[in-house]
Amino acid sequence: MIYDVIIVGGGPAGLTAAIYAKRAGLSMILLDPSPMSGGQIVNTYEVDNYPGLPGKSGMELGMAFRQHGEKLGAEYRVESVKSIGVENGYKQVVTRKETYLAKTVILCTGAVNRKLGVAGEKEFTGAGVSYCATCDGAFFRNKVTAVVGGGDVALEDALFLSRFASKVYLIHRRDEFRGAKILQDQVMENPKIEVLYDTVVNEIRGQSQVESLLIYNRKKEESSELPVDGVFIAVGILPNTEKLQNLPAVDEHGYIIAGEDTVTSEPGIFAAGDVRTKQLRQVITAAADGANAITSIQRYLQEHPEL
Repeated sequence: MIYDVIIVGGGPAGLTAAIYAKRAGLSMILLDPSPMSGGQIVNTYEVDNYPGLPGKSGMELGMAFRQHGEKLGAEYRVESVKSIGVENGYKQVVTRKETYLAKTVILCTGAVNRKLGVAGEKEFTGAGVSYCATCDGAFFRNKVTAVVGGGDVALEDALFLSRFASKVYLIHRRDEFRGAKILQDQVMENPKIEVLYDTVVNEIRGQSQVESLLIYNRKKEESSELPVDGVFIAVGILPNTEKLQNLPAVDEHGYIIAGEDTVTSEPGIFAAGDVRTKQLRQVITAAADGANAITSIQRYLQEHPEL
């Protein structure tokens, strides 16, 4: 079978594209390595910024997207895509199990959290090391936590954790934050938050759980041990493209170059959600990308009646 569109990735962008594809009468299949639809949002305790659905967990929202598509007849398969090529003018999508053909492809592979790359990080992930304050913050009620980073997410995480934790250290390698001024002001006014400038984490220590951080002050050139019960790492995200061969053009950070129309450098291949170049990476913008991708695909198919 030759599909009108193959959607690669089952986060909000891909799930929305599936809904819009079925509404447009396109034949489609969505390929996702995870059996749990929703992408990164399934790890979010509460999605408070998606309009009209305050209080929904990420898992609930992801499954709601999925069920909407299923009701319309969308087809989903749990498969990991290895490469995308061209065969007789059609897109060839190769997975570990099968090779699919389609007139168009939407890449919705998302992004992953950037790691610190220090000793103890991998060992204590899920045991005091977290990349999602909104997911795990409630587990640290009346405990001492640390946030590593200096952007908006790090500042927001510190403020969020201050609702639960008895103390929040905000560790930043530079002497000033990159985050929004309003967030910086809120952090500075919060009595529970202590900022450690010019400081890096060299090791995460503990027995069965995180117990302390080995930190280094670059200005003072001093190392010390900081007792904490948990550490939240907020040092950015990386596009989830490294395992996928034959990509369209990407920028210096590895994001697929595409505007709001989701059109890439490769005709018939579109990019939606966190994987593409964009200002804001949230559920609402990913969903918008999914809708825009189908609109662009409809135009593409009209312009290429030979397919």
